[in-house]
Amino acid sequence: MKKWGLSDRHFYRQVLFLAAPIALQSLITIGVNMLDTIMVGSLGESELSATSLANQFITIYHIFCMGIGMGASVLVSRYWGMREKEPERAAEALRKTICIMLRVTLGLALLFALTTLIIPNIVMSMYTPEDSIITLGTVYFRYSVATYFFLGLSLVCTIVLRSVGQVKLPLVVSMGAFAVNLGANYAFIFGKLGMPRLGVAGAALGTLIARIFETGIICGYLLFKDDRIGFRLKHLKMKTGDLLGEYVRISIPVLISDGILAIGNNAVTMVIGRLGVTFVAANAITSVTQQMSTVLIQGVSQAGAIVTGQTLGRGDKEMAMEQGYGFLGLGVALGMMSAIFIMVVSDPIIRSYKVSPETAAVARQLMSAISLIIVFQATNSIMTKGVLRGGGDTKMLMLADNIFLWVLSIPLGILAGLVLRLPAFWIYMCLKSENVAKTFWCIFRLRSGKWIKKISVGNLVNRSETPERTD
Repeated sequence: MKKWGLSDRHFYRQVLFLAAPIALQSLITIGVNMLDTIMVGSLGESELSATSLANQFITIYHIFCMGIGMGASVLVSRYWGMREKEPERAAEALRKTICIMLRVTLGLALLFALTTLIIPNIVMSMYTPEDSIITLGTVYFRYSVATYFFLGLSLVCTIVLRSVGQVKLPLVVSMGAFAVNLGANYAFIFGKLGMPRLGVAGAALGTLIARIFETGIICGYLLFKDDRIGFRLKHLKMKTGDLLGEYVRISIPVLISDGILAIGNNAVTMVIGRLGVTFVAANAITSVTQQMSTVLIQGVSQAGAIVTGQTLGRGDKEMAMEQGYGFLGLGVALGMMSAIFIMVVSDPIIRSYKVSPETAAVARQLMSAISLIIVFQATNSIMTKGVLRGGGDTKMLMLADNIFLWVLSIPLGILAGLVLRLPAFWIYMCLKSENVAKTFWCIFRLRSGKWIKKISVGNLVNRSETPERTD
């Protein structure tokens, strides 16, 4: 019982304190996306398609920023845990990490902004050959150029604040951004409240205004108000050469891993797109249900990285191992709860859509498959994106994530769907089979202890940890 963390009430309180606001913030994000879809969808199918496809490109940037932020979070959590033993050195390393993170984010934002400013037609033509949709997408991009800077800064700064235990402010700001986005979309898409009717451009402008609001408060707090980290504008000029190698070693594998996984998930989507309209429509019905069932899992995953990093920062390897087993048990439990949720709500959700009996039947098969896969997905997500990442095992995770996806799931999905033409249940099981294999790999990796890596603060090394082993 002790090994699985089941007797440690403080552990659960700490996880709940971190995970609940993160999960609620993810739920708000899902709500914003649904709101945008509904509002733009009322303009017509071409407008909806244009904004949806343009946002596919913006989503790539979003995923890269998540990789930048979560990679930096591994270091920030570890240094935050070190602050009692080496307060000055740990604080300096923490600020240098944030400085590097912000520089990388701004550089990436500039690259994406220039791309959508200079060659928006080429970007849109990668997604569709329809001239009308390309034209509307170009308009959307024109009003979204500045969004990259605000989106990136607010996202990575939010992740940093969470890493030092500040989870309430980002949640409150997200609620405010939701309200701002709703009002701005209503005003600029439909020409209400004395504003011009801009249609697709109004949707992009509404999102930009909401991002400016969000960034202004989050970054304003971090740069001028926060006294935990003590990062200020002047620190953007600080020299970071002595920590750059450590940042690259820990953070860049996270960025690469998340980026390649995004490409891999697009490949899965391409396989689904070639299985016919019925399968695509059924998958669209089930995707929102799956997203809603995993918001708490995502929260616990990020909490796992923060808690593990802080524990190892204090040099307590034994406690980190114990907490790792606790998170493993939480993953199984949350996966089973999500499976029950999906089984209960699947029929009412399917019936709420006006689709053919064939599509409804396929959707039921997919729901059944998801309810099984979600148990494994929850477990390995909490371990890979949480505990193992928090331990600094980012290079091995980069390899494991992509090997299981590209060597197992995608080939099996192509074989099951395009060659053998198996029923929808088995196609989906094959497409998501990496979750099963990765779960067992995570258990072996956790038991080995090799996931606990040493992390240096310039010339200072957290020496109470196990020396890094060769994998």
